[in-house]
Amino acid sequence: MEINLDQTLQEGKLLRQLDALIVSHLRDHNHTQASMAVASATMTPLSTEAPSNRLLQLVAKGIAVERDEASRGVSSTALFNSASGVLSGYGALPVAPNYVDFSAVHETRGASKIFPKHETRHVSEHKNVARCARFSQDGKFLATGSADTSIKLFEISKIKQMMVGDTKDGPVRPVIRTFYDHLQPINDLDFHPQNTILISGAKDNTIKFFDFSKTVARRAFRVIQDTHNVRSVCFHPSGEYLLAGTDHPIAHLYDVNTFKCYLSANVQDLNTNSAINQVRYSSSGSMYVTASKDGSVRVWDGVSAQCVRSIVGAHMSVEATSATFTKDQRYVLSCGKDSTVKLWEVGTGRLVRQYLGATHTQFRSQAVFNETEEFILSIDELTNEVIIWDALTGEKVARWPSNHVGTPRWIEHSPAESAFVTCGTDRSVRFWKESV
Repeated sequence: MEINLDQTLQEGKLLRQLDALIVSHLRDHNHTQASMAVASATMTPLSTEAPSNRLLQLVAKGIAVERDEASRGVSSTALFNSASGVLSGYGALPVAPNYVDFSAVHETRGASKIFPKHETRHVSEHKNVARCARFSQDGKFLATGSADTSIKLFEISKIKQMMVGDTKDGPVRPVIRTFYDHLQPINDLDFHPQNTILISGAKDNTIKFFDFSKTVARRAFRVIQDTHNVRSVCFHPSGEYLLAGTDHPIAHLYDVNTFKCYLSANVQDLNTNSAINQVRYSSSGSMYVTASKDGSVRVWDGVSAQCVRSIVGAHMSVEATSATFTKDQRYVLSCGKDSTVKLWEVGTGRLVRQYLGATHTQFRSQAVFNETEEFILSIDELTNEVIIWDALTGEKVARWPSNHVGTPRWIEHSPAESAFVTCGTDRSVRFWKESV
């Protein structure tokens, strides 16, 4: 039976709202142990906020509506779709105004959009290969990780000042923190969605937590010791959990407060023992996606950790190197060492669009959306260029020299503005922003 994605997402949204109301109600009525148990079982933040007695008010209204319907001979079950478990009338999940509607991708005709011109500058350099980069969700900070085991933290406003020119107080220094606490190269980074915490995953089998609000701290204040090389890390949108993609074929889910590790129960059903190159949550945390070395892309339920969609051979038999959801959670963008970038429909596993013309066969290349999802960016290893496609038409709209000596290993776009970063084998970090 085919999964209906719209129904799944809407049901998940309603269930998360209900879970939050229950946790808040129990906590506010001093049922502390019960609220903690429900919060833990449903992965709901214990600190979730809801108006006082909101759950009681909704229940009271529901009972009143049910009685009114009964008096008018209307069955309350008519308002509820038992097949999907959601309220009838909600229909398809609406596409928010700032989302690109990829459902119309095959009907897209006409000229592609023009990607705005950008200016770029070298902003810093590691002592060895710069392997990864990540923006904070508000776009105010950027972190890069290196094979030299260091992590650099940049303040974006200072990078912009640097690009304008030195101030009367002298040169602008955009690197505000440098962390040294790993024993082997850094693979991936992520920022906590609410707090000034940066996490890193590395080849030394650890995930380390850094508090960048403290100016003198250079070491991690917390450490998760995994059993495998930690290739990728990603915080749940609540900040209460994180995922680690490792040399193990199943993502490791950690409770940030207890460090307890959870694994999916259906490992044997997947018939794979391939390492995970990247793991990323969807915007709501209801799903996550993995890109594996066997070329597969898999979508997982964010609560049960069960695999709900397996796209085996998404990049043939070569590595899938990156995967990320669209903002509306309906599609996944993947990149692989077969030199393709692909857009997949989550609900059906259908290939919606291919983006061709960039060679990437060597490194763990990324394909990323710009902040509006109108464009897709990646790296051409052969020509040492940044390649940009129109996301809807699939047409290549720009090829820019990377200005790196040697091919960049990573590209990451800001979630907040028209700006991105590249870093790579020449150890350098370059910042790109739209020209004024």
